[in-house]
Amino acid sequence: MVKKHTDILEYDQNHIWHPYTSMTNPLPSYIVTHANGVKLTLGDGEQVIDGMSSWWSVVHGYNNDVLNQAIKEQVDKFSHVMFGGLTHEPAVNLSKKLIDITPQGLDKVFLADSGSVAVEVALKMAIQYQHSLGNVNKNKFLTIRNGYHGDTFAAMSVCDPVNGMHQLFTGFMAENYFADAPKSTFNDAFDKSDLESISHQLEKNHHNIAALILEPVVQGAGGMRFYHPEFLKACRQLCDQYNVLLIADEIATGFGRSGKLFACEHAGISPDILCLGKALTGGYMTLAATLCTTEVAETISKGDAGVFMHGPTFMGNPLACAAANASLKLLEDNNWQQQVQNIETILNDELLELSDHRNVNDVRILGAIGVVEAKTSVNMAEIQKQFIKRGVWVRPFGKLIYVMPPFVISETELKTLCKAIVDVVDDDSVFNY
Repeated sequence: MVKKHTDILEYDQNHIWHPYTSMTNPLPSYIVTHANGVKLTLGDGEQVIDGMSSWWSVVHGYNNDVLNQAIKEQVDKFSHVMFGGLTHEPAVNLSKKLIDITPQGLDKVFLADSGSVAVEVALKMAIQYQHSLGNVNKNKFLTIRNGYHGDTFAAMSVCDPVNGMHQLFTGFMAENYFADAPKSTFNDAFDKSDLESISHQLEKNHHNIAALILEPVVQGAGGMRFYHPEFLKACRQLCDQYNVLLIADEIATGFGRSGKLFACEHAGISPDILCLGKALTGGYMTLAATLCTTEVAETISKGDAGVFMHGPTFMGNPLACAAANASLKLLEDNNWQQQVQNIETILNDELLELSDHRNVNDVRILGAIGVVEAKTSVNMAEIQKQFIKRGVWVRPFGKLIYVMPPFVISETELKTLCKAIVDVVDDDSVFNY
């Protein structure tokens, strides 16, 4: 067992693969020994404010007493049981709550392991649905560019083909249809020309398209772009017109992050299939859910297979469901709307000043999401070091320096986080000029 921090870091660097990291030239990693509230304690004892909510999931902060207690109580009963032929109260309670709070019409729930798996499940649902209707050629998908839906193969096939580096997997990965991403931003007037590309794809290829999949209003890891809700509303209408299902990937946006409980609410629409994950358990356990309409579920169940062809080992894990139930109750008890509004106000006050900075191309803020888009890509190792020196944890990618802080962050902590971004952006050495 490795014990010393230097030994841990050396072993980590030599043997452990981190996300999107080279094994011959790995980025530095920082040891976390404790976490509480919105702060991570590093190996040297320094505390940093987490601006990322551990990839957008830890909305209630770390070491939360309510979430801790929910898991402790469940672990004393049972930690896991197979979901084939068995069920349990945490899963039933969670499914009931999700049906109650999600957009209208989504009343069947499939509990999966992770966000990528939720997307895989959604894509399989769409294909089985169309196959059960006799539409055997409708087995491809349409999406918009700059999207991100996960790293497993089917999910990756509907990610942006450039950012997702599809050329690496040519010949194996499914080829789908891509439309231009809308250019009208969230606060712009909507330009109907944004619909030309997606309308053309549907008109030309709808006989082969099972579903349109997109991230409602907020495109996350593909570019942190906020587009106009009218585009989403028009996509709902186009899907109905061409007998194509609409899949909403709300893994990143679900549970209040965009200022609405679900980003679909900005457009006042309901999808046929909805994917959830990340903040579902407050970042405590890996869990995801794919919800669909009764029509989708019953059509699949009447098809050749007679069942939906998917069944993860850890489906409906009781510990994860217990954490999710506690997390959803915390959202209500903590008044998530006010929390997110307060974050949005401070982000606007503190970050918009960077709009005219020499190193900045754009600043955009929506709900509890703040994005500073630089004019060139960042030097990840250097910018990470500079943020740590200023007592914050921010993990940029490409040109994007962004924050999605825990909802429980205080005004002082959030202002410290923003001040660090302002200071670091002023340092030309952190950019790849």
